[in-house]
Amino acid sequence: MEKTHQPGFLHSLASFGGVIFTVIVGMLWFQISLHSLLLVAVVWISLNAVAIGLNYDEIKSSMIEGIKKGLGAIFIFFLIGILVAALIESGTIGGLIFYGLELLHPTFFLPAGLLLCSFMSIATGTAWGTIATIGVVLMGIGAALGIPLPLVAGMIVSGASFGDKMSPVSDTTNLAAMSAGTDLYSHINSMLYTTVPTYIISIFLFAGLGLYYAGQPLTASEIVSLSQALEAEFVINPLTLLPLAVLLILSLKRTPAEISMLASVVTAAVLAVFMQERSLVDVLNSLHTGYVADTGLDDLNNLLSRGGITSMMWTMSLALIALSLGGILDRAGFVRVLLSGLLSRIKRSASLMATTISAGVVSNMSMGEGYLSIIFGGQIFKDSFEEDGLENHMLSRCLEEGATLSTSLIPWTTSGAFITGVLNMSPLEFAPWTFFNYLNPLLSIGLAYLGFGIFKKIVNGEPALNS
Repeated sequence: MEKTHQPGFLHSLASFGGVIFTVIVGMLWFQISLHSLLLVAVVWISLNAVAIGLNYDEIKSSMIEGIKKGLGAIFIFFLIGILVAALIESGTIGGLIFYGLELLHPTFFLPAGLLLCSFMSIATGTAWGTIATIGVVLMGIGAALGIPLPLVAGMIVSGASFGDKMSPVSDTTNLAAMSAGTDLYSHINSMLYTTVPTYIISIFLFAGLGLYYAGQPLTASEIVSLSQALEAEFVINPLTLLPLAVLLILSLKRTPAEISMLASVVTAAVLAVFMQERSLVDVLNSLHTGYVADTGLDDLNNLLSRGGITSMMWTMSLALIALSLGGILDRAGFVRVLLSGLLSRIKRSASLMATTISAGVVSNMSMGEGYLSIIFGGQIFKDSFEEDGLENHMLSRCLEEGATLSTSLIPWTTSGAFITGVLNMSPLEFAPWTFFNYLNPLLSIGLAYLGFGIFKKIVNGEPALNS
């Protein structure tokens, strides 16, 4: 057997560049299925792994290891599909749309929706849970108000990403702090310097867009028509909001996400049987195949006919292929070699931060999983931050701004695939409107080069000198 050797810089660049080229050209120019493109990428990377000495068993083992690291996300996929179906069965989604039509107006729908998603995500610590619950409702209300759905989806993802990034109960927030070796609240405090200004900018942008659509409110007859269709399909009263209350309360108590979601599903199922008068057999079947609405309004039917385990199969199959690809890339070391070449040329703290943030985006594009990108970034850049005298929370901040915020904007990541499955929209459609997700890393890099928000370790009573 040939001995494995470290790939060279040009070989690593060609290998990784081949993956990006295959996916981008295949999707944008030839409209090839993303699953098929990732399979081609797996074969391409496997051949390059063989070229550096990896054998079949080692490549297969690396694919399995990649999938193992993402199994937590796979479990959540199942539960999200079940939860969405249960919330529709119980009338929770319908009730929220019903009340939202009475309260929200196009003028303040976008900034109000941003705040709502942010608060929900901060409280629960999960962007996915927010998008799959409040996000689905806001998509329905936004469509009814005549606001373009890609814009609504961008607002939802922006708010959910902000809350997930800043929540002390978020898994990515805790993972970033752990990977960088810093205290959780030091990490959160460090993010405030770049996150708050970006969030304020995002609110103003969404408020401005809301004013543009303010002249297109629903007529009274349209509101009545939608409300009557919802009341014909579901029993609407405040009790239908109970499953969301259960989810929120348990999340605030830091109950594991899986348990919180299952408790919400059980609550919703009970309401579906006793309030909506659905048979237990129908409810249980819908947890697998999803709810099928028959309101008499096509747009409303499209919104409410969703959920179930089967609705997440596209997402799960894509995630499995992407995680397999990431496992090979990690084992072969192609991305690690590319980054090592860049690190040797970095002379400024701001450049190191910019490289770390950019690497998070590149890692997501190659490995398809934000969790892996955070861990990978912590391993690669920790020594460089130490040598530059930067506080550990500077590294954790950069990991979040690169890996956490970009994962929802890349179609083949687990997060991008999840959002596609839940909102029925590709990240390529809503990415231009996710102001927070791409402005935050850009603002962070700009402020770093201006010398703002850079924290050095104290050595003998004095801050460490800049590189």
